[in-house]
Amino acid sequence: MRLTGPVRVVVVLLLVGLTWLLANTFFGGESGSVVRHFFTGASEEPTPAEPRPRRYKCGLSAPCPTKHLAFRLVSGAANVIGPKICLEDKMLLSSVKNNVGRGLNIALVNGVTGELLETKTFDMWAGDVSDLLKFLRPLHEGTLVFVASFDDAATKMNDESRRLFEELGSTAVKELAFRDSWVFVGAKGIENKSPFEQRMKNGKSGNKYEGWPESLEMDGCIPLRPPLEG
Repeated sequence: MRLTGPVRVVVVLLLVGLTWLLANTFFGGESGSVVRHFFTGASEEPTPAEPRPRRYKCGLSAPCPTKHLAFRLVSGAANVIGPKICLEDKMLLSSVKNNVGRGLNIALVNGVTGELLETKTFDMWAGDVSDLLKFLRPLHEGTLVFVASFDDAATKMNDESRRLFEELGSTAVKELAFRDSWVFVGAKGIENKSPFEQRMKNGKSGNKYEGWPESLEMDGCIPLRPPLEG
């Protein structure tokens, strides 16, 4: 028995539709959902996109309170990748800015306004420690001092330079040694020891890189000082 013309057309259309449905089932796509809905009557709820995690200043996981400065310090990795100092979502020192160097990388910030005052690097392997002393001695009360090491930060250190950092709130600087990793935030006139400091000792058994410990990363929120009266 031969199929009549209209019936034959219907069969062909059904075959084409089923083929399309099978193809889209295997290969996916929006059209697959449309075809499945047409033939089955079932509707699919769109899959909600995963919300992107919020990004706060300098990559912190949470925002800082008012009248606080958000910061992130990253020490250099071996003698290859330079350090970074970020404050209030602004990169103060980095390899991209081409203002980092071997030794100590330091940023001075006004502790009342949060304004950047100066950035400087000090070669503590082949440089002159007197340059560092001249930089640290005249700091004004309330000045914030951000420090990130790169390669070697200790070879040229002397008793006075260590004492000056201790007066800024450091506890680790007295033991800082050849190629140790060090990040630190202190302040001129601080009454107690700074809570923002990390040191990774250089040691053959624990080093991540050949001849250097791993890089350190530290972030947090620093309260601004109230203006000095008078």
